[in-house]
Amino acid sequence: MLIFLFFVWIIFNGRLTAEIALIGALVSVCIYFFICKFMGYSVKIDIFALRNAGFMFRYFAILAVEIVKANFSVVKMIMSSRYDVEPAIVSFDTDFKTDSARVMLANSITLTPGTITVSVEGDRFTVHCLDKSLAEGITDSVFVRMLHEFEERWDRIYGDR
Repeated sequence: MLIFLFFVWIIFNGRLTAEIALIGALVSVCIYFFICKFMGYSVKIDIFALRNAGFMFRYFAILAVEIVKANFSVVKMIMSSRYDVEPAIVSFDTDFKTDSARVMLANSITLTPGTITVSVEGDRFTVHCLDKSLAEGITDSVFVRMLHEFEERWDRIYGDR
């Protein structure tokens, strides 16, 4: 996170000089300490992110593939005159331990064309689907399985939060 903050500083300045780098490093360290102290962030989250960068890359690659597949599905539904679209609202429960996993699942569902996460209340997700066929398998999707694996990795390394 600290390196990310420093790079954002450099990008916003548009050039790199010794003064800009020194001030950027100082500002980045101050912001990082502020985030750690007041926003519940910690160095162990950075270490966990670095250790699991491959996992996250795989997650986002699968998300990109699912987005492309869903795009073709939605275009097929819209362009086909023989297909009657039947919207559906689906509610399901998960057993995630962290809010991060819930947010990632909600965002992954919403980013996938044809589905929108309407609400997340505790472990209960409510999702609007453009067609009932898009709701099939949503409760045990690849995203749910991968996020459970993500939480297991966190517990294995750091225990409960």
